Amino acid sequence: MAHDDDGLTSGLLIGFIAGSIVGAVTALLLAPKSGVELRKDIKSKSDELRETAQTQLRQARERADGLVKEGRRRSEELISQAKRKADGLLSDAGSVIDQAKGEGGKLKSAIKAGTDAFKEERAKNS
Repeated sequence: MAHDDDGLTSGLLIGFIAGSIVGAVTALLLAPKSGVELRKDIKSKSDELRETAQTQLRQARERADGLVKEGRRRSEELISQAKRKADGLLSDAGSVIDQAKGEGGKLKSAIKAGTDAFKEERAKNS
C-alpha cells in the first residue's frame, strides 16, 4: 500500500512540475514583451521552478529516510519480541522435559518394586 502512495506522489509531483513549466512558458510567450525581457522572465521562472523541484525532492527524500528508519525500528522490535518468545518456549520445554525425566524415574522405580514383589510372591508359593 505504501508503494502505491509513493507512485501516486511521484506522479503528482511530476505532473505539477510539468504543468507549471508549460503554464509559465505559455504565459511568457503570449505576453507582449521584448526578447530581452522575455528571456529574463523565462530564466527567472525556470530558476524558480528548479528551486521548487529541488525542495520537493529534498522533502521526499527526508520522508523516505524517515519511513526506512521507522521500518528498521519496527522490524528490530518484532525480532526482539520473537526472540523473547522463543526463549520462553525453550525454557518451558526444558521444564517439561525435566519433569518428564523425574516422572520417568518414579515409573522405573515403581516397575522395579512391582517386579521384585512378584518375584518374592512367586518364590513363596513355589
